[in-house]
Amino acid sequence: MKTLKFKTNLECPNCEARVKPFLDKKEGVTSWQVDTDHPDKILTVETESLEAKDIIKIIKRTGFVAEEM
Repeated sequence: MKTLKFKTNLECPNCEARVKPFLDKKEGVTSWQVDTDHPDKILTVETESLEAKDIIKIIKRTGFVAEEM
């Protein structure tokens, strides 16, 4: 399993709620969380098979930005 980290613009719980259904149903995502208190709004994703580009696509599809750290 690997841990991927991203800088995002997920500013609040409502933003997190918008990406939740997409990350929750994505095969290969074991767990994820967003630290909205951190200045870079860090998204941490635990995955067994996905690459950073896969997560970035999901986040972009929901109207947000993610940049691999």
